[in-house]
Amino acid sequence: MARLDGRLPEQLRPVNITRGFTGSAPGSVLYQCGATTVLCTASVDERVPPWLAGQGRGWITAEYSMLPGSTSPRSRRDRGQPDGRSVEIQRLIGRSLRAIANLEALGERSVVVDCDVLQADGGTRTAAITAGFVALVDAIHAAQEKLPGTMYPLRDSVAAISVGVVAGRATLDLNYEEDAKAEVDMNVVMTGRGQFVEVQGSGEGATFSEKQLSSLLTLGRKGIVELGEQQKEALGKTWPFR
Repeated sequence: MARLDGRLPEQLRPVNITRGFTGSAPGSVLYQCGATTVLCTASVDERVPPWLAGQGRGWITAEYSMLPGSTSPRSRRDRGQPDGRSVEIQRLIGRSLRAIANLEALGERSVVVDCDVLQADGGTRTAAITAGFVALVDAIHAAQEKLPGTMYPLRDSVAAISVGVVAGRATLDLNYEEDAKAEVDMNVVMTGRGQFVEVQGSGEGATFSEKQLSSLLTLGRKGIVELGEQQKEALGKTWPFR
């Protein structure tokens, strides 16, 4: 059964990855999946947080925000401390990127990945992780000559996708309308080698079975494999894994 946008339940939205979207950060990626649009920039700081100083390893962290015009009606701009949702999402992005990193190979420097949602139609956190990885690779590539030793700072790729049960059926890559109606909503983060980084799932006013959980994870894995191919194609010769 086709969805409202014409996709089959197991289909991703069309994905477009534009590298070098801005010139001020070494990693800069405009990521579009359907109507959801996220700008991720990755910047290298030649320092680490004070609690890491002197330990000979680096740090990767993330910040996330939704611009006021990204939703209708307009969302309020974060001023001062970000809201609880933004804090939770940026921690997820940071954990996902660090999960595939060799922080010792960075030396004592940090990479900050800023993820700004320009337009939101569901799946903004998963889009930020998938795009954030591409921006991170470009930032590391730009800083390669400064890195200590010969070990590459990333062990694997990482991507993320949403899945859910909508109208009783396992469905991949939910847009906002589908997410709002989903009986089960889940975000899956996986590495390129097929290892789980994080699974966030909940029944939205309903329970779900082990069989449904298994089908959602299988569907999420399928989507992440496809996203990994998109990341690889976008990075071209900069793709770090052979």
